[in-house]
Amino acid sequence: MDRIDRGSRVMDAAPETVYNALLDREALRSWLPPQGMRGRIDRWDPRPGGGFRMTLTYLDASESPGKSSDATDVVEIAFAELVSPQRVVQRAVFEAEDPAFAGTMTMVWDLAEAGDGTEVTVTATDVPPGIGQADHEAGIASSLANLAAYVEAK
Repeated sequence: MDRIDRGSRVMDAAPETVYNALLDREALRSWLPPQGMRGRIDRWDPRPGGGFRMTLTYLDASESPGKSSDATDVVEIAFAELVSPQRVVQRAVFEAEDPAFAGTMTMVWDLAEAGDGTEVTVTATDVPPGIGQADHEAGIASSLANLAAYVEAK
């Protein structure tokens, strides 16, 4: 499948500040869940070859049922590459019985200086077909907005 989901946003923060927010457990827990969700990190190992397990809970599951249960998405993330302060590559696997959500999705977070700030570009490949592209890109945009609010408040 050749589908690529993307999102990008310029943030008023240095690349180092943004990179650190990508690898800080409490920061990630606060900004990564898109609008309408909250997150909990169940396991944390921020190094190449390490990763984390996150449970995302829908605040109103009636509009968007979860992949792992009626109200949750559980995802295992492996850190495939960490290049400070330029790039974080994650491999994500959802816990789901539905084969439409199976497989390993790659999420690449590229950070580039943009004037006094940082342009953050997220590129997702091998997205499971059960995840709608428009919904996924809206979720990426929401997480980027949350990340911008987090790093710009620092």
